[in-house]
Amino acid sequence: MNKIETSMEKSEKESVENNEVPNNYRGWKVMPFIIGNETFEKLGAIGTLANLLVYLTSVFNLSSITATNIVNIFNGSANLVTLLGAFLCDTYFGRYKTLGFCTFASYLGLLVIQLTAWIKSMHPPECGNEKSTCIEPSTGQMSFLLLGFGLMIVGAAGIRPCNLAFGADQFNPNTDSGKKGINSFFNWYFFTFTFAQMVSLSVIVYIQVNVSWALGLGIPAGLMLFSCIVYFTGSKYYVKVKATGSPVTNIVQVIYVAIKKRKHNLPEDEYSLVSLFSYISPHSINSKLLHTPQFRFLDKAAIITQQDKINPDGSASDPWNLCSIQQVEEVKCLVRVLPIWVSGILYYVAIIQQNTVLVFQAIQSDRTFFNTNFKIPAASYTIFTMLSLTIWLPIYDRKIVPTMRKLTGKEGGITLLQRMGVGMFIAILCMLVSGVVEWKRRTMAINNPIGFEPRNGAISSMSGMWLIPQLALAGFSDAFTLVGQVEFYYKQFPENMRSLAGSLFFCGLALSSYFSSLLITIIHRLTVKSATGNWLPQDLNEGRLDYFYYMITGLEVVNLGYFVLCSRWYRYKGNEDDTDQGSGVELDKVSKQSETKISGV
Repeated sequence: MNKIETSMEKSEKESVENNEVPNNYRGWKVMPFIIGNETFEKLGAIGTLANLLVYLTSVFNLSSITATNIVNIFNGSANLVTLLGAFLCDTYFGRYKTLGFCTFASYLGLLVIQLTAWIKSMHPPECGNEKSTCIEPSTGQMSFLLLGFGLMIVGAAGIRPCNLAFGADQFNPNTDSGKKGINSFFNWYFFTFTFAQMVSLSVIVYIQVNVSWALGLGIPAGLMLFSCIVYFTGSKYYVKVKATGSPVTNIVQVIYVAIKKRKHNLPEDEYSLVSLFSYISPHSINSKLLHTPQFRFLDKAAIITQQDKINPDGSASDPWNLCSIQQVEEVKCLVRVLPIWVSGILYYVAIIQQNTVLVFQAIQSDRTFFNTNFKIPAASYTIFTMLSLTIWLPIYDRKIVPTMRKLTGKEGGITLLQRMGVGMFIAILCMLVSGVVEWKRRTMAINNPIGFEPRNGAISSMSGMWLIPQLALAGFSDAFTLVGQVEFYYKQFPENMRSLAGSLFFCGLALSSYFSSLLITIIHRLTVKSATGNWLPQDLNEGRLDYFYYMITGLEVVNLGYFVLCSRWYRYKGNEDDTDQGSGVELDKVSKQSETKISGV
């Protein structure tokens, strides 16, 4: 019996290494290792990052502006580098090796950050009661801290674009049980993410603020180490899909050949493919796409010239001289999404403020929990965004969508672009409410303070509970726009570009963080000598954060208008199973004409 099992394992290993379909998917049998790794990894990373702003200002004595910019740049870099991580994973290393290396890199990063709190010489001395007694960190101290951030960025490069896909790799997508397993895995993934956030924003943040930063940062580092152990323990049971190459090569080829053949003329009839190469590889995992009239310049990559040679199987002998219409349409899918993607960058600027600047609002608010002596940690308020998101999603999926489906006849009740637009409108309301609440907080801090915080100034008598409405609106907005974005990218990209689609999503978040940091820096410098005074000083009571929120409101209004225009122009991806009322022309309708043309070359 043992010999049979060993033979099966060897056969499966060989088939996976040769990039064939594995003989035996273990599915849920390996989920304890994968889900366990995910849970402890999220607990470790979120446990440190959730309270990072408070750590930088209270332990490293950085100003609120500097700390906010560091967090924005860190978040932006961690998201942007996922594009590189996805490329290296798909092209060279595969998901198993990438996840293993990056999980360990994240552990090292968390360990370095924990050491900055544990070793007294690795952070500046504690401030006194006066702001003037605060000593800024030395170059060595900041360098060591940034080393930790750098290692965490390396970890994020592989973990974020690969973890979901690696879990799905363990199920057979060609069976009903495998398909159900994949869906359940996604549900468990988001459950563990929610669980990790709730524990991090409550228990771990409380330990950091009220017990010890060394202990509060040591716990996440320990959890990340345990995550590494769990991951590698299940190593011999995983399905390890071999790297097959990045779709980026195909994108570059189409653009290069289109430019190379820019002087050639396309057929006068935009739907005629007689002189265009329509070969489709039998090994392609992508569905057959319809030919579309948008971005016709790219069609020039498929023009067949006298110099182009065709292999006996019908493929181009040199893909850097001739691309198929299928390849061109796959690139068009990416190009069409880019204007929508830009609107997502501007949208998320509003949401970022609820995770960064709001923490400073909470610090200068009455954080007493009702009439008890317990004070809610400032960083923990962002849990209300997560709660509103998780509460609303089941209601939307079970109640709203079925009702809208009956009215509109659409599978999702409304289109994905409409869903994203609703979220952008809610983001406008979120920023309006944020401005009004900040005006109330500042007014009560000036007229009726209840205490004094050495680094930040007077504490307002306004209850921190007044921050919940804007956080709830941010959660509702995310439920429409961010979740809609993920689904939109997944469905609108060709199958072989879905890792790239996930990376594109994170890149959008990265640019949002960079833009938010730039915006804060510009406003801070421009308003220092203005009549209204500095909008974003260390002490929010001396500034006009409400004006900053109203400015972002205006930006979001403009962005919504831009998004509406892009949505009206956008054409959803169509394949041979679609009946999109003439949105494209099926490639096989003229394949014989193309074959005739090819044979004559």
